[in-house]
Amino acid sequence: MQFLVTGYDGTDDKAMERRLSVRESHMKLVDSMRKEGRHLYAAALLDENERMIGSVLIVDFPTREDLDKWLKIEPYVVGEVWKKIEITPCKVPPMFMNLA
Repeated sequence: MQFLVTGYDGTDDKAMERRLSVRESHMKLVDSMRKEGRHLYAAALLDENERMIGSVLIVDFPTREDLDKWLKIEPYVVGEVWKKIEITPCKVPPMFMNLA
């Protein structure tokens, strides 16, 4: 099952510092999930000054419980970067599945 995950960063003065401190770990996990076919697409959310303020990901897990297990180890969650997370089930059409 595919899910749209939208993570919104904190807005405090240390928010960008937290993001940057775990970004490399986040990217390594994303890359390993991509190779497994679990991480389909991603984009950083930007403010009007093109500063990162969150993330949008489309991931593929067998169940919502499996997605929740991933969130427990996701560096942006563990590192308290994302302060609000929205999860919506979705379906990527076959014509877009292998664009990466």
